[in-house]
Amino acid sequence: MDEMPSTRPSRRDFLALAGAGITASVAGCSSDGTGPGGNGNDSSPIGGDYGADIPYDVTATRDRSAWDGYDPEWTAPTTSPLETSLETEILVENLEVPWDLSFGNGTLFITERVGTVKAFEDGAVRTVTNLEEAIDGGSVDPGSDEQSWWVDGGEGGTLGVAAHPSYPEPPLVYVYYTYIAGGNRYNRVHAFDVSADDPNEESWVIVDRIPGEKYHDGGRIEFGPRNKLWITTGDADLRAAAADPATIGGKILRVNPDGSVPADNQQFDGEYDPRVFTYGHRNPQGIVWLPDGTPIATEHGPTPGRDEINHLVGGDYYGWHTEEEMVRDPEQYADADESVHRPVYSTGRGGSVAPTGAVFYTGDAVPSLTNRMIVGGLISQQLIVATITPDGQAVPDLEDGETVDAAWTDDHYTATIHTTFKNRLGRIRHLEQGPDGGLYVITSNRDGRAEGKFPTEQDDILARITPA
Repeated sequence: MDEMPSTRPSRRDFLALAGAGITASVAGCSSDGTGPGGNGNDSSPIGGDYGADIPYDVTATRDRSAWDGYDPEWTAPTTSPLETSLETEILVENLEVPWDLSFGNGTLFITERVGTVKAFEDGAVRTVTNLEEAIDGGSVDPGSDEQSWWVDGGEGGTLGVAAHPSYPEPPLVYVYYTYIAGGNRYNRVHAFDVSADDPNEESWVIVDRIPGEKYHDGGRIEFGPRNKLWITTGDADLRAAAADPATIGGKILRVNPDGSVPADNQQFDGEYDPRVFTYGHRNPQGIVWLPDGTPIATEHGPTPGRDEINHLVGGDYYGWHTEEEMVRDPEQYADADESVHRPVYSTGRGGSVAPTGAVFYTGDAVPSLTNRMIVGGLISQQLIVATITPDGQAVPDLEDGETVDAAWTDDHYTATIHTTFKNRLGRIRHLEQGPDGGLYVITSNRDGRAEGKFPTEQDDILARITPA
């Protein structure tokens, strides 16, 4: 798996090694980070016709060491990320609620929640395709003072985008979007041939029937270090189902580029969907990888606050939502049994930051942010800079940040949180690192939820963040 073994055993490791009857444990991955997990007792993967018949060679498996970002000896920075002032260079104005970014061979693909995939290249924007089956997510006008909270699509629409790792050979762009069938909302991941005259006609379903609603639709899709496709799905208000590995809502999924199941995917006790990597998530919307290949995800918490950053371990359960009681407060994590994976960071009940899309930045265009996780903040209208420090390393300067290292947190990492850009860009939806090492950001100010001066007449925007 893309997830790397931790540098030292966790509490879950010790219990698993002692033979504790836990469904999910770090011990599910072999020492080199590959191979099926789970304890193999009474495992029964749910059958299905997984994998699309795509007329291109989409095979993209690679060894983790071939990943451009691979650095097993990496160290987290110990300085403050705020030591350098930052500014933005606006590249595109008046986008209509952009949701995700993905670079493919120098072309930057952008989704808009209203059903559009666009491309930014050579300083210009063009429409790649309008998705025929996707709902129109809706938007307010630039400069509008309307705060509808719920535009037509709620939180659904055209969401995640990921260019195939070998783009443009094959010329595939993957999109996560909301659609309606039989009066019900679902989400789907679809691969589109963007070289075709009509990409809607030359397209293939990768994962279908992901639960959908007006809220909690998840939606981020990313290719990991070994070129497997990772998909974040929301619970769509089916809370109990999020805790069931036989369903695909409230999960992190991991599939091959054609939608088939990787041979080394996690196994679970009882019935399970073989595409599930982790379960018990509420609404994850960001996923990144540390330089050693460890996956880290962001997740929206229930009001008030309780937003999270999580270290993903194949097969683990993340506390949302049991029939009896959810596990979301720090005190609840502290009291929970070891089958619940604790967060690296939680806001607790101190207020929501609404963490969404994220990037682990390794570029050199913004040196103060190198080797840090940069997360968009929606309701908080800011950037969250998370320095994820492996156990045993020194944490950053605390003069202007918050370090969370407690008994209820994941014991492999310490998170130090700084914030910046407060109310400078409005609702920040996602960030992406470009092939030039630049840091690119999109806003989501036309979704009816922006506050203060947003949306401006320029919104929504694509911008590049640079040192002042």
